[in-house]
Amino acid sequence: MGEFDKVLTALRRQFHQQPELGFAEHRTKACVAERLRQLGLEVYEGVGVIGVLKSGGGNRAIGLRADMDALPIHEIADHDYVSQNAGVMHACGHDGHMTMLLGAAEILAQSRDFEGTVVFIFQPNEEHGLGAQAMIAEGFLERFELEEIYAIHNLPGAPVGQVSTRPGQICASESLFEITLKGQGGHASMPHVGVDVITVGAEMVLALQTIVSRKLAPSSGAVVSVTEFITDGQRNVLPGLARLKGDVRARLPQDRLALERFMRQITSGIAAAHGITVEMSFDTEFIETQNAKTPTEAVVRVARALQLETVADRPPMSFSEDFAHFSAAIPGCFLLLGNGESGAHGQPLHSADYDFNDALLPIGAAFWAELVRDRLPSRKTANV
Repeated sequence: MGEFDKVLTALRRQFHQQPELGFAEHRTKACVAERLRQLGLEVYEGVGVIGVLKSGGGNRAIGLRADMDALPIHEIADHDYVSQNAGVMHACGHDGHMTMLLGAAEILAQSRDFEGTVVFIFQPNEEHGLGAQAMIAEGFLERFELEEIYAIHNLPGAPVGQVSTRPGQICASESLFEITLKGQGGHASMPHVGVDVITVGAEMVLALQTIVSRKLAPSSGAVVSVTEFITDGQRNVLPGLARLKGDVRARLPQDRLALERFMRQITSGIAAAHGITVEMSFDTEFIETQNAKTPTEAVVRVARALQLETVADRPPMSFSEDFAHFSAAIPGCFLLLGNGESGAHGQPLHSADYDFNDALLPIGAAFWAELVRDRLPSRKTANV
C-alpha cells in the first residue's frame, strides 16, 4: 500500500469512527473544510461544504458530489475502527464517498492539469432526501453555474472498482404514505356492534398489492410496501383507529402519479364499503434520478480508459438517491462503483455489518481526477 493509499484509508476510518446523522454533520463538515483549505481550495461553508479548485483560464465548470451523513444503526463489527457514536453508523459508505472525493481534490490540486473550475460538493442529509434541496434553497445553483454534475455510490456485491451506470433513469423515486382509518371499536366478543379498523386495514393492505401486479406494466419496477400497521386495539378491545404507513418506489414520474391515484381509489373505496372514514397522505421526498446522455458517455469513456470493468447500460436501481434534485437541474451522471463481493464489503447497504472497502479509495480518487481531465481538458493536453 502506497503512502497516498494509507492516508486515504486513515481518513476514511476516521470518518467511520465519528459518524453523524443528517443535518448534524458538524464534526464531519469541519474536517472536510479544513482538509480542503489545506489543499489550497476556496471553501464555502453553509448547509454543506463546497470546495472550489480553478486551473488555467477556462470558464467551464463541473461539480462532483459526495454525501456526508450516516444512519441510526448500531454497528456490529470486530474491526478496530468501529463507530464511537453509539447507535449511529456509516452503513451506506458515505465515509468512503467523502474520502474518494477528498483524494481527487488532492490529486488535482497538485497536478492542475485541467482547464476550468471543479466544484467539490459535500452534501448533508442524503438519507432523508433533504440535503440537496437545502443546498439548492441556499442558492447553490445560482452561485455555482455548473455545466455538468456527477456522483458516485459504492455497490456491495459488485467486483471491486467495477463502474456501472446507464443513460436515462438510474434510481427510483421514493414516496412515503400514511393512511388513517377511523371506525368504531368495541368489545372483542361483539364485533358486529361496530366496525373495527383492523379488519378493514388488513383488506387494504392486500388490495394495495394489486396495484403493481394488476394495474401497472410488469416491467414498471414499481414497489408498494406497507411497513407499519398501528392501531389503538388491546387484548380484548377491537380498534377504532388505525394507521398504515409505508413506502412507494417508482422508476417513472407517470407511474408515481398513477400509484398515488390508484392508492387513493382503493383506500376510499374500501372505506366506503365498510362505512368508515379514511385520510391519506402521499409525500415524495426523492424524485427519480435521471442521467444525461453526454455526462454518462464521459463516465463510460473514462472508466474504460482506466481499464476498469465497465457496465454501460446496467438495469435501473430500486433504491432512491438525493442526487436526483441536482441532476434534475444540471445535466449529470450517477454511477455505481463495485465495493466487493465477500465479507463486510459484500453485505447490503444499510446493514449493521456492512463496511466500505478501503481498496476502492485510490480507484475512486483516480477516477474522479481522470473524469475532470476528460471534461475540462487543458489546452496543452488538447493540443497533443
